[in-house]
Amino acid sequence: MKRSIVAVLAGLVLWVVVATLLNLGLRAAFAGYALAEPTMSFTLGMKISRLILGALASLAAGAATGLIAPSRTGLPWVLGALVLAAFIPAHVQLWARFPVWYHLVFLVSLVPLVVLGSAFIRRRSRKGATGPGPQISVNSVSGYRDR
Repeated sequence: MKRSIVAVLAGLVLWVVVATLLNLGLRAAFAGYALAEPTMSFTLGMKISRLILGALASLAAGAATGLIAPSRTGLPWVLGALVLAAFIPAHVQLWARFPVWYHLVFLVSLVPLVVLGSAFIRRRSRKGATGPGPQISVNSVSGYRDR
């Protein structure tokens, strides 16, 4: 139980940290982004970048949860639901400032991307746990064999 709580909290914290860092990157990458931010008057490119930012933060949050508690496959769903619940009020408040497609893409993708991030980490963990794959040596590639 304790590990589950830590996994969900770590996912929430990582979502915020990744989103914050990427948002700082958007401010540096886009001329006028920092000026558009207070009024939410973003260009199409800025909106798409913000959606990508949310997707990457969601994948990272799910990965953290999957890394900390890999056997708890329901936790990414819980984390995704918490993130979604946190953003619904903000998007309701901002509904008129963004097109409907923007809200739908962001909100509908949150839970699946968190789950996907967790599944990716669990899959990689299982592959690593089974040991290394076939070994390829320089001799086997070149066709040379010791006699």
